[in-house]
Formats: sequence, C-alpha cells, structure tokens
Amino acid sequence: MITQELQLIVLQPQGSLDLESGNILEKQMASLVPQPHDLWVFDLTQVDFMDSSGLVALVTGLKVARKSGCRLVLCNLQAPVRLVFELTQLDSVFEIFESYDAVLTTVSTPVLAA
Repeated sequence: MITQELQLIVLQPQGSLDLESGNILEKQMASLVPQPHDLWVFDLTQVDFMDSSGLVALVTGLKVARKSGCRLVLCNLQAPVRLVFELTQLDSVFEIFESYDAVLTTVSTPVLAA
C-alpha cells in the first residue's frame, strides 16, 4: 500500500471578488499546476463582496481542479458572500466549510492508493 501525500494550497483573496480581482484570481489559479490529491482551500474570511465575475473565477477553478483530480473547497464565507452562493444554488456545487479548522479536520485522513 502506498500513502499519497496530500498537498494543501491555500488561497486567501481579500476585499471584493469582482471583475478585476476575479481576473487576478483566475491568473493565480492558472499559475498553479493541479495535481491529483491536491487540496485547494479558498479561505474567504476577508472577502466582503462577490459578484458574478468572482463566481465565474471560482467555478473555473473548480472545473480545473476536478478535471485534474484535485479537490477545491471554500471556507469562512461572510454572510453577503454566502447569500450569493445560496441564491445561485452554487452552495450545492461547492464544498463549503464553516472554518479552516473544519477543512483540516475533514481532510486530515491520509489518501491511500493501492
């Protein structure tokens, strides 16, 4: 049995996730090379506003992650940002955690490969 090491990549956008910052976020994600078993954590503690451009950046990241066998999760959504996910029903598409600690607790089990 081989134990696969989980690589944790944490992104912490700040302020508004709008057209400009959404484009920057997409470029940052494009510079990452997703590997199977990577975990991308978007800690949105400091994001107080998100529009459709911010959502598009996150959905694009989710597609890239899933295609590569990566896992992308969100945590620490402030009320206005959580509302955007609920209204668009994307809260059922993304894995959303209440806190960063909750992410770590959930994914702390090692990934095993045969």
